[in-house]
Amino acid sequence: MAVSKKATRPRRVGATCRAEQRATPTGATAVDANSRQSTSDPLPQPSRFSRKEVIAALLLGVMVVASYVPAMLGGFVWDDTVFTEEPLVRDWDGIWRIWLSPGEIKNEGHYWPLVYSSFWLEHKLWGFAPMGYHVVNVLLHALICVLLWRVMLMLAVPGAWLIAAVFAVHPLHVESVAWVIERKDLLSGLFYLAAIRVWLRFTDAPKTGRYFFALGLFGAAMLSKSIAVTLPVALAILVWWKRGKLTWIDARRLAPFFGVAAFIALADLQFYQGREEVSLGYSLAERVLIASRALWFYAGKLIWPTDLAVIYPHWEVRVASLAAWAWPVAACALAGTLWLCRHRIGRGPLAGLSYFAVTLAPVLGFVDYGYMQFSFVADRYQYLGGIGVIALVVGVAVYGAGKAPSNLRIALGGAAAIVLALLASLTWRQAGIYRDPVTFFSHIVSLNPQARDAHLNLCAELIEVGRAQEGLDACLVAKDRRPEVPSVHANSGLALIRLGRYDEAGGSLRRALEIDPKHRIALQNTAVLLMQRGDYSKAVEQYRETLAVAPDFVMAHGGLGEALFALERHEEALAAATTALDLGPDARIRGALHRLLGRSNRALGRFDPAERNFRSAMELEPRDAAPLFELSRLRREQQRHEEAEDYLRRARELLPSDTAALQRVAEELRKQGLLEEALAAYRAVLEIEPDHAFAHGGMGHTLFDLERYEESAEAMTTAISLREDLPMAAFLHVLIGRASKETGRLDAAVEHFQRAVELDPQDADPIDRLALLHYEQRRYEDAHRLYQRMLEIQPENVQTISNLAATQYYLGRTDEAIRSFERALAIDPNHDAARSGLGQIRALLGGTRQ
Repeated sequence: MAVSKKATRPRRVGATCRAEQRATPTGATAVDANSRQSTSDPLPQPSRFSRKEVIAALLLGVMVVASYVPAMLGGFVWDDTVFTEEPLVRDWDGIWRIWLSPGEIKNEGHYWPLVYSSFWLEHKLWGFAPMGYHVVNVLLHALICVLLWRVMLMLAVPGAWLIAAVFAVHPLHVESVAWVIERKDLLSGLFYLAAIRVWLRFTDAPKTGRYFFALGLFGAAMLSKSIAVTLPVALAILVWWKRGKLTWIDARRLAPFFGVAAFIALADLQFYQGREEVSLGYSLAERVLIASRALWFYAGKLIWPTDLAVIYPHWEVRVASLAAWAWPVAACALAGTLWLCRHRIGRGPLAGLSYFAVTLAPVLGFVDYGYMQFSFVADRYQYLGGIGVIALVVGVAVYGAGKAPSNLRIALGGAAAIVLALLASLTWRQAGIYRDPVTFFSHIVSLNPQARDAHLNLCAELIEVGRAQEGLDACLVAKDRRPEVPSVHANSGLALIRLGRYDEAGGSLRRALEIDPKHRIALQNTAVLLMQRGDYSKAVEQYRETLAVAPDFVMAHGGLGEALFALERHEEALAAATTALDLGPDARIRGALHRLLGRSNRALGRFDPAERNFRSAMELEPRDAAPLFELSRLRREQQRHEEAEDYLRRARELLPSDTAALQRVAEELRKQGLLEEALAAYRAVLEIEPDHAFAHGGMGHTLFDLERYEESAEAMTTAISLREDLPMAAFLHVLIGRASKETGRLDAAVEHFQRAVELDPQDADPIDRLALLHYEQRRYEDAHRLYQRMLEIQPENVQTISNLAATQYYLGRTDEAIRSFERALAIDPNHDAARSGLGQIRALLGGTRQ
């Protein structure tokens, strides 16, 4: 590297820093501070790729791909729904609306059309298969690493390839690469670095085409993520670093860049504020404290990248605390020292840290943005800014190593390889948290238990994958933290439904609706509760109430279809499922809707459309056995038994040892009325895990529906004996009681009904069945007591009032019986049993027996 040999007179500029003209290149090119290089002096230009450089570029790519394998195997998490549930990404004409009608993108507050255009294109190539999106992110990161290497070469920064290698495998970049929705960081970074490279080529050989190409790349970076707004300042820093000053020529060249930055940034800010009003109310002093501490935080994580959290805890901002002002004082002291020492150590350190601070400036808290409600910092924000610190640290290390003896340089090279390997291993581990939403949110709460909404989101995801008890536990934590949020109670209600604790579920859902009567999830889950209780008519009403609040709610349309199907209103079920499908749900929901359409068509005798629906479900749910079970039943109804057995075999082979998945399939088949297929699935679970209490219980329920009462009672008794705390124990006792009654074992029936009442005192069903059994045994006092208890739970239940009246009559309390029948008829004048009972009593009192 060429270093000026020109001698100059030393002069003192401070107590500790002498301006001896040695121009040591610390993290930068060695440039004489007193040189008068013109703006047209050429910068070092890397030649075309040699074979060695091709290998070096490929090695960067291999390092990136190897470090991010867990990410490429991951799914979608959290805010990925912003694009997976966005109709503009799905629709063919969405590409024009992304650019011309950005307000149609429901959950995006910024105008970043290039990002959504990339999602639109990928959707046309591979739908919403997560791997494709992850692979594109990883390849973009690899391309950025190669581009960063070439830019560092052009700037003659020592250790250019090593800088790019550290950038490639640094775990602080995982959030930007492994999280699909952060495509914005990658696209803006790609265009940002490309603009720098073209700008450097322009300054070497000014050509109009290069200038406007750089300006266009900058515009593309801004249309990917507006954090790129700092590029003009970054270019000014580069000019100052290389030449020691800025000229009017530089100002004129940079002016259009500042103009583009101002225009796009202000337009995006106005668009953002129109979509999401954020006013956090921090004072200027508080913002200075937030910004200065954030800078030190980011630098610290770059140097020592441990405990990387998706949501970091807020820190307390106290203007009155002297200790809090240590952060800005230390930052100013460091900047001042580097300025005073620039003639001794070079301008590189100050330039690198200035670039770091400037590039992070938009997210340091001087301007309010939504994520500040969750945290003041995020790993993804320093994807570009961190280059300044990495280049400085690596540049200093490489420059120092270059002056070491040759044998020591070999050792230092080995140390660098070890550092890269350690960083890559940390990146591999960090990328693994993006495997699925449960892993993702579990990681968040493990490092930040106070994270806003993290426990709530974890609750929802645990329920979604069938881990209802863990989901309920997470909901209880969320409820303690934010009891005023209706979603907490709505999710708790769903977890309790899945656990079979229906009365508690009803209480949680009512609480959610007290907070927000139009909360669509609470309304939806209330309908789900009615479905679980078998009250399909009321469920239909509830789903329609939900749709009155949220007309485009896919789950409500689908649930309405399920309820209508249960009522055998198959044409209406088809219409509801079709409406849900037209709203463009994700692949998982589309698969379930195609299964509902197939069942409805099959029930209507339309076997060919049914088969097409089930095959569509198979394509959307390739790892789900449910469509295969559906096709098995279809073939059986078509009397094509060999094909039916073949589909059953394929379904079992698909899930040979996954008991949780097999159990879910069995439950789904039972709910759909595929009883023989459900039995086969329950038995498959029990072959793997003989003491699976839920499988025994489900099999008993299925056998009951098949009227195989002896076997049913035996299976459900086994389930209860295996787990005393079984959530569905009360329900199973009711079924055992009913089975016992069917087989004439009335004493056993009484015992099980009573046990069900003890387990769930607020469930009217076992009370009603026990009262009816007493009534049939002419134990009218016991029946009367139980009907009175029922009325405490359901005071307006006409049938219960009528039954109470009948027991009063047989107890000789005729006047009370008349009043009870009259009360029932006042509620429902058309109730046949009440009208008939009252008529018989009056006829008897009048001397005429009917």
